[in-house]
Amino acid sequence: MHMTAAPAATEARNSFDRYFEISARGSTVGREVRGGLATFFTMAYIVVLNPLILAGGADADGAKLPVAALAAATALVAGVMTILMGVVGRFPLALAAGLGVNALIAYEIAPQMTWADAMGLVVIEGVIIAILVLTGLRTAVFRAVPTQLKTAIGVGIGLFLALIGFVDAGFVRGGTASPPVGLGIGGVLVSWPALVFVLGLLLTIVLVVRRVKGAILIGIVASTVLAIIVEAIANVGPAGGGPTADPKGWALNVPTLPDTIVGTPDLSLLGNFDLLGSWQRAGVLVAGMFVFTLLLTDFFDTMGTMVAVGQEGGLLDESGTPPRTREILLVDSVAAAAGGAASVSSNTSYIESAAGVAEGARTGVANLVTGVLFLLAMFLSPLVTIVPFEAASVALVVVGFLMLTAVRTIDWNDYEIAVPAFLTIVLMPFTYSISNGIGAGVITYVLIKLVKGKAREVHPLLYAVAVLFLIYFLRGPIEAVLF
Repeated sequence: MHMTAAPAATEARNSFDRYFEISARGSTVGREVRGGLATFFTMAYIVVLNPLILAGGADADGAKLPVAALAAATALVAGVMTILMGVVGRFPLALAAGLGVNALIAYEIAPQMTWADAMGLVVIEGVIIAILVLTGLRTAVFRAVPTQLKTAIGVGIGLFLALIGFVDAGFVRGGTASPPVGLGIGGVLVSWPALVFVLGLLLTIVLVVRRVKGAILIGIVASTVLAIIVEAIANVGPAGGGPTADPKGWALNVPTLPDTIVGTPDLSLLGNFDLLGSWQRAGVLVAGMFVFTLLLTDFFDTMGTMVAVGQEGGLLDESGTPPRTREILLVDSVAAAAGGAASVSSNTSYIESAAGVAEGARTGVANLVTGVLFLLAMFLSPLVTIVPFEAASVALVVVGFLMLTAVRTIDWNDYEIAVPAFLTIVLMPFTYSISNGIGAGVITYVLIKLVKGKAREVHPLLYAVAVLFLIYFLRGPIEAVLF
């Protein structure tokens, strides 16, 4: 696909190599380990951020979830599901609690029921998606999407990833007036964390351009070391929140060496879910709408992520489909249910996996590394908090560039695909949602084909998907009428 595509395949050395297709995909164990490390360091923030988001909400009874238990369960489920993806899907795609979905649960779903009820809905949603995979429907929908639209999904995710990196690092911030976003604080970079990000990004760019092995991983580690030194000298402190927030502080993790390294995980939240309580307490219509929203978000976010990661690693076939698609989607659906069963929200595939692929990961072996590190994070949680957003975000921006290069394969002279591709690409970063971009692309693609008299060129399943996305985008007015 582009410069990060895997080298030529070679003959398998042993049964481990043969099972994971390491040589067949032109990789080595060393590259897989390096890729697994890069993926973990790029997404380890979720062990800290997911508990903060979920613990920030309260259920209908005013109960809150304990942060320590959330952190331990978040790491546990991410580790187990990532390893399962590596063994079953054999694809370098790590999983963890989904951002966006966790906020939906914390601030919209849980306040109308108990936490156990809300997590029960997540389990139900995961089971439904698993059924759709086992019946072949989810894979069929994926194959119904035109190849160039799949490419646009990968490009859009690349831009989305870069924006996430810039925002998380504080390089780009939202404005209170016009313009809606701007550089740093008041249009200038005035904080130590921003300096760490900029220097780390420039270093990583140089390493990538010079084709240095482990460029992205080196960039993350070097930025973290610099951050620790800066914090020790300047005593920057956390950004925090509320009226006392310091915009010049570190966004999430303050990069300081911990007093202790090992901690005992609190797994008390495992199994704390109720499958039927929400339907009685919030009502069938409300619970049903919540399940539909969760379902559609998980359903298409994973498809987009899978394409983007496969595109980055040159792992897609001529129709834009990765190997073992059914197994990948099945593990992802199981992860959604597992996240609900552990009270940490739906787990889903992470686009940060592209950082590992950019480091050479091509197989599920990288997942074994990432998964084991997540499991260790349950016990070594103090170490996870060393890497700040400003260091990890370096990788997201560089990977965003690498994914963007596939834009050249889209036929921009053919408006029938170019317009849907454009909307898919721009709406992902502009709305901070993969599903919104996919939905806009599908709807406009179907509409254009209809008005051009080419209805037969559209796969029947794509019409159904377009209708579902219309309902998804109109769910606000629909909920207002029904509830």
